[in-house]
Amino acid sequence: MDLIIIRGNSGSGKTTIARALHNELGEDALLLSQDVVRREMLQVHDRPGNLAISLIQQIALYGIKHCKYVIIEGIFNKQKYNNMLQSLISLPEVNAHIYYFDLPFEETVCRHNTKGDTDFGEEKMRSWFVAHDYLGNPQEKMLNEFMNQEKILAKIIRELKKA
Repeated sequence: MDLIIIRGNSGSGKTTIARALHNELGEDALLLSQDVVRREMLQVHDRPGNLAISLIQQIALYGIKHCKYVIIEGIFNKQKYNNMLQSLISLPEVNAHIYYFDLPFEETVCRHNTKGDTDFGEEKMRSWFVAHDYLGNPQEKMLNEFMNQEKILAKIIRELKKA
């Protein structure tokens, strides 16, 4: 069972890649978005110990049991989400693929500005931005500002096929 974790700062392209990957993998894949759970389902602030952390974990565990692929995407700040992510990564039945968008702040703003309708801007993004928020896991791979959507998607698919 493949667990694909896609992390990074707001505006980096996580959701776009996760949705494209989900479409590519098809019906045996679960897509789990931090924003959907935290902002839409629970309407909680992204604080340590928020209710979304355990719900994301429970939904991911369901997917791990019933699906071939589980894609979880979100900012997943290490300080708040590391314990939950590491508990999923360490499950014996999981083959983890971890990707982190390691982009400069200016690039995240540029990417964010290509979106049509958004409820926040550069000032709010700056308050959330954490540079180089690595999990410290040897499986974590960096995605940089020079990689476009097609290259990133091809890289993830290629690595899933190797597994």
